[in-house]
Amino acid sequence: MKLTIKKSHMKTLMLPIAMVGGAVFSPWMQYLTFLSPYLIFTMLFITYCKLEIRDFRPNRFEITLLFAQIILAAVAYGLTFFWNRTLAEGVFICFFIPTATAAPVITSMLGGSISKVATYSLMCNALVAVTGPIIFAAIGEHSEISFFDSFKLILSQVFPLILMPLAIALILRYSAPDIHSKIVRMQQLSFYLWAIAIFIVVGSCVSFAIKNWTPDSTGTICLLAFGALVACLLQFKLGRVIGGKFGDKVAGGQGLGQKNTVLAVWLALAYLNPLASLAPAAYVAWQNIINSWQLMRHQSRINARRMDNSIGQ
Repeated sequence: MKLTIKKSHMKTLMLPIAMVGGAVFSPWMQYLTFLSPYLIFTMLFITYCKLEIRDFRPNRFEITLLFAQIILAAVAYGLTFFWNRTLAEGVFICFFIPTATAAPVITSMLGGSISKVATYSLMCNALVAVTGPIIFAAIGEHSEISFFDSFKLILSQVFPLILMPLAIALILRYSAPDIHSKIVRMQQLSFYLWAIAIFIVVGSCVSFAIKNWTPDSTGTICLLAFGALVACLLQFKLGRVIGGKFGDKVAGGQGLGQKNTVLAVWLALAYLNPLASLAPAAYVAWQNIINSWQLMRHQSRINARRMDNSIGQ
C-alpha cells in the first residue's frame, strides 16, 4: 500500500514537471514536435475504446455549449476591436477554435463523460470547418486563401485525429473483443502519454514566443497573453456552469475550455495578424496549467480515499 501511495503522489507531480521541463528544453523542441499527432492519436484511441456508437447522441448539452462558444467569440471580438485589432483577433480565435482532440482524454481522467465531450468535439470541429473560412475571410488580413483550400486544410488538420482513432476503436470492439478489452484496461497509459504531450506542447509554445518577440511588440504580447488567460478562465468556468446544469461539470469545462491550439495558431498565421497567433500560443500554457491543477487535485482526492480505506482496514 505504501508503494501505491508513493506512485500516486509521483503521478500528481508529473504534469508540473513536464511543463517546467518543456520550458527549460524549449530550444530543442523542434526535434520532438512531430510526435504530438501520434501521441494524441494513441491517447484518443485508448480513450475511445470505452465508447460505443450509441454513446454519440447530440442533445441540449452540446447545443448549449456550441451557442456559448459562438456568442463568446463574437462578444470578445466586438469589445476589443476598436481598442486593439491584434488583441481582438487573438482573443476571438481563443474563443472560436474548436475543442482539443485530447479533451476526451482529460475528461476521462477527471471522471467526466467521454461521450459528451467526444460528441461536442465532433460538432464544434465541423462548425469551425464550415464557417471558419467565411468568418476569417471577413475579419482577417489574408483573404487571398480560397474557401475550398481553407475548408480542406481545416479538415485535414482536425478530422483524421478525431475520426480515425474512433473508427479503429469501434471496429476493434466487434472484430477483436479480447484485444479491445485489454486496451480498455490500459486507460492509465493515457496519463503518461499526456505528460509527454504537455512537455512537447509547452516547449513549443515557449520557443514560438521567443522567436516572435521584439522590443516593440512587448506590450502587445503581454496583452495577448493576458487576453488568452481571461478567455481560458472564462471558458472553463462557464463550461463547468453549463455542464453542472446537465449533470457533468467536468465535461462542460473541458468541452468549452480545452482548445485545439495547434489549429488556432495555424488559422491565425493563415488569416490574421501573425502576432495574434501568440494568444492561442499562450492559451496552451494557461489551459495546461488548469488541466494540471485539476488532475493533481483529482489525484489527491483519490490518494486521500485510498488512505482512508487503508486506515479503515
